[in-house]
Amino acid sequence: MFSLAMRSIGKRPGRFAATLLSSFLGATVIMVFNSLHDTASGPGVDDVSSTSLTTAAAVVGGYGTLLVFFAVASTLTVNVRQREEEIRLLRNTGATPAQIKRMVVGEAAVVGLVGALLAIGPAMIGGSALLDVFQENGEVAQSVDHVFGPIALSSGISVTLLASIGAAFLAVRRATRIAAGLGGGRGRARTVFAGLALVLGLGSVSATFAMDATEPALMAAPAYGAIMIAVGFAVFSPRLLAGLLGVLERPLSAVFGPSGYLAVHNIRQRARQLSGVLMPLILFTGLATATLYMQAVENDALKASGLTKSVEDKNMESLNLIVVGIIVAFSCVMLINSLYAATSYRGQEFGQQRLSGATPGQVLGMVGFESVLLTVTGVFFGTVAGLLGILPFTAVRTDSVWPEQGLGTWFVIAGIAVVATVGTMLFTGRRVLREPAVSAVALAA
Repeated sequence: MFSLAMRSIGKRPGRFAATLLSSFLGATVIMVFNSLHDTASGPGVDDVSSTSLTTAAAVVGGYGTLLVFFAVASTLTVNVRQREEEIRLLRNTGATPAQIKRMVVGEAAVVGLVGALLAIGPAMIGGSALLDVFQENGEVAQSVDHVFGPIALSSGISVTLLASIGAAFLAVRRATRIAAGLGGGRGRARTVFAGLALVLGLGSVSATFAMDATEPALMAAPAYGAIMIAVGFAVFSPRLLAGLLGVLERPLSAVFGPSGYLAVHNIRQRARQLSGVLMPLILFTGLATATLYMQAVENDALKASGLTKSVEDKNMESLNLIVVGIIVAFSCVMLINSLYAATSYRGQEFGQQRLSGATPGQVLGMVGFESVLLTVTGVFFGTVAGLLGILPFTAVRTDSVWPEQGLGTWFVIAGIAVVATVGTMLFTGRRVLREPAVSAVALAA
């Protein structure tokens, strides 16, 4: 089955392009920040520089590893779920579930390893550039040289392979059960993990009230809590999406007619598949909102007190800005990647709808409504996760529950989410609809 997996990759490289891109970018992010651990342990590094580098590697590297794991896993899940017909065909021709699992997991392992190896060069360049930023801010001595060593290399390859193999195994396990007529399972492990993430997140957010207002690490607990809550929402996204549809189904169908009805019906049927899109959207919105607003609250609190920023304050601000920058770039790329992969393989579905009487405009309108519903769901629950971190931090730091920074930052975050989601789905949908309906159905068959 491994040789079959290699031939599958060779014959259809486009199918694995999205997975390769997510593995490559994910490994790059992990290696860039974990190379700071290698740099901090290098010869001749002073204590202040070592502390700054280690803090950045631990905090941002931890956030980045978590995001990378979910991004790679969500992209692979979308890929495997698009192959349920192929897996059903293999089962009908005599392949056992174990053989299919070895094939799909082997494909994922090879693509993940290739992506991680390709990331080594860009990670070296990115790590050196990141060190230059710290040196320009005065947080690291100019004499410190960048080191790309075993910590960066092993963490990047191991996390990427673990995410690829684990996500592929779970997704193909569900697909083989469906092919055998056993259903997709109840997803108890998924429910337990999501519940645990929410509990940990709420616990970390609650711990903020036990901290002193001037403590340098005050932002860490609510930020981590917001991330874990966003992760919990992301894992629960199929149920959250189904609940939102239950509220919006009749109004959308009544106001927007066939396009609204088709959008609601399709999202209801594909809620689990679309969870791979909602994951990066919720994580991006939640973490960007929490980090930017908490940093703005901290800056205004320091300005109001008349104090100048210490080295620790500058270090924390740099960390937060770097976190947001990387999350914005990485999450948007992963969001666009997942959306493109999920929409570009719907040619047969669009062709069948057009042969059933739907016009290309109605199908494209359906795609537009789907993108809007996904954006509303992702931004809403991401914002809730961010607020659950912002409000405790603001209450402890300023004695005011609600931050005074206004909605400008949130509108920018939501605008990026709208452009990425709606723009990608409409662009890909229009491209897929260029294929004649009869040809699309025949080709997919």
